[in-house]
Amino acid sequence: MSILIQQATILTMKDTDAPFTGDIRVEGDRITQIAEHILPQPQDEIIDGRNKVAMPGLINAHQHTPMSLLRGFSDDLKLMDWLERKMLPAEARMNPEDIYWGAKLSIAEMIRSGTTAFADMYIHMNEIAEAVKQTGMRASLTRGMVFLEDDGGRRLQEAIDLVERWSGAAEGRITTMYGPHSPYTCPVEPLREVIALAVTEDIPLHIHLAETKEEVMKIRERYGMTPTEYLEEAGMFEQAHVLLAHGVHLNRRDIGRLKGMRGGVAHNPVSNLKLGCGIAPITEMLAQGINVGIGTDGAGSATTVDMFEEIKAATWLQKLDYGDPTRLPAKDVLSMATRGSASLLGLQNEVGILEVGHKADLILIDLAKPHLQPVHEVESLLAYSVNGADVDTTIVNGQILMRGRKLLTIDEDELYREVKVRAKRIVEGI
Repeated sequence: MSILIQQATILTMKDTDAPFTGDIRVEGDRITQIAEHILPQPQDEIIDGRNKVAMPGLINAHQHTPMSLLRGFSDDLKLMDWLERKMLPAEARMNPEDIYWGAKLSIAEMIRSGTTAFADMYIHMNEIAEAVKQTGMRASLTRGMVFLEDDGGRRLQEAIDLVERWSGAAEGRITTMYGPHSPYTCPVEPLREVIALAVTEDIPLHIHLAETKEEVMKIRERYGMTPTEYLEEAGMFEQAHVLLAHGVHLNRRDIGRLKGMRGGVAHNPVSNLKLGCGIAPITEMLAQGINVGIGTDGAGSATTVDMFEEIKAATWLQKLDYGDPTRLPAKDVLSMATRGSASLLGLQNEVGILEVGHKADLILIDLAKPHLQPVHEVESLLAYSVNGADVDTTIVNGQILMRGRKLLTIDEDELYREVKVRAKRIVEGI
């Protein structure tokens, strides 16, 4: 199958490229041509790109997809109340089928809002992998592991099974990571065991870091160091590729310790704002050469998994926090949501930019709307004006998952029926 997108405004997200009008040909799962004009072939499926921007799909670098079933269930609460009174009791009621449908709901929202790949950490990961496989999405999947009590190695074995079963599955759309949950839920010995496993198998690590002040205090009281120092002492940054979620409460010495690491930090501005966690010092990280991507966190905290909302929040927060409107300009924050996140997932050689030979993961954004006219600077419109509902077409691995705002791999009526019944049962009485 081949696709020819004609006369779109193309934003490749390569450093040297300015937006230009042109055509893109996709053959199989890859981009094979990008030029001002490409001669149509009889087998081409033609997509009219006029009044549309073609850009790399957004990449959600930190998610908990099944939490979509808990959207709007626990808003306006303090973090520990949100977690202990609402989230944990509700999650304890989720069965594997609930996990599948919750993941599918998040995937539907991501496809509709221009996300083409995501990193997920949760339980019952086989069900999430099935949802990814069936819907055509790209994902890096992680079985989150808490080591506060002895479970006989069950969690670790489930993580190993996930890596063995799903790495490279679904036409290569699924990759995997090992996921020790966080410094405060992982004592040093099991943490070192997981790090050694990841290094030996060359599998990335995905872990929460310094999301809250409470976490920093806990680690300080327990070990006399910051969470970043704790991970460094455990050997996490020596050889492994590491995706650090949040990184809100990092001091300058912490940031210095991350300099030169493989991987980087997934910034989750909306969730951090909504839970009152704080503002991550991401421009300082970027200045030190640390790679930063963008994620949404789960819909249980962020409420939406629309990455365009995260893009806005990320740049506005830095401008406000430093009192400097030049902080994190439009092109830089768009790069974080594409190239930066791709690097966090270890996919920087495949996705994150539009380039011949790369995987065909791209989106078309409809500019024929009042809030997107006139067009002076394309990057500014994308960073500050576009929202997920402006995405017209989503393509992953050369397959069209949405065209003209219609999902092609998900039965939305069935999805909403399942979600309604399951969500009601999960939260009833909590």
